[in-house]
Amino acid sequence: MTDQAFDAAEFAGENLVCIRGERIVFADLSFSLGPGEALLLLGPNGSGKSSLLRMMAGLLRPSAGQLTWGGEPVADDPEAHGGRSRYIGHHDAIKPVLTVHENVAFWSRLWAGDGSRETVEKALDAFSIGHLLEVPGRWLSAGQKRRVNLSRLLAAPAPLWLLDEPTTALDRATVATVEHLLAEHRARGGMVVLSTHTDVSLPGAKVLQMDDFAVDPALSGLDAEMAVAEDEPWTEGVRP
Repeated sequence: MTDQAFDAAEFAGENLVCIRGERIVFADLSFSLGPGEALLLLGPNGSGKSSLLRMMAGLLRPSAGQLTWGGEPVADDPEAHGGRSRYIGHHDAIKPVLTVHENVAFWSRLWAGDGSRETVEKALDAFSIGHLLEVPGRWLSAGQKRRVNLSRLLAAPAPLWLLDEPTTALDRATVATVEHLLAEHRARGGMVVLSTHTDVSLPGAKVLQMDDFAVDPALSGLDAEMAVAEDEPWTEGVRP
């Protein structure tokens, strides 16, 4: 964990298209995000919020369009993008046979080359779960798993947070903790992209209504040229 300011650049997407199977999930989607800014993704299930976050993380290939960091295509240096972004999906990546300490230390070593006990303990304490340090993942409740998952953000700092439904299964007190950490992250020049179905305080956030980029199913017939292998990651070396 660190209080050091991030040296971030503009993160942007231009004319992004996502195709899954024979369905165009969204098309002509563009955004830009600068240091300290946040982007809130809104829309019903199936509108493409999770797909867009995975695309931003380099885990899903855009069917068209491109992502850039500081004006340079993200696809040109996927390893660098993996180092500056942290993706937390809506499924908690907790290994049931590992302790909480071992789970978080693994991600801290992978992402930040750290994994020290002190780093892990500080990250867990931020979510009031330091007492679970030696508890195996299989014994955790849904809310505890979510807090462990979110603690990875603090155990391996990076400027870009990509969060898919981060407050799922959390009580109001823990949601307040998340909101505080989001504000601190932005104050240091970090960026946040977040999807949610619940009320999360994100002052001054830009908003993307995913329905604005939906395509009429009647117009979703695919050209062979666009039927790319969208289920295959478009980057190599990007950490999930």
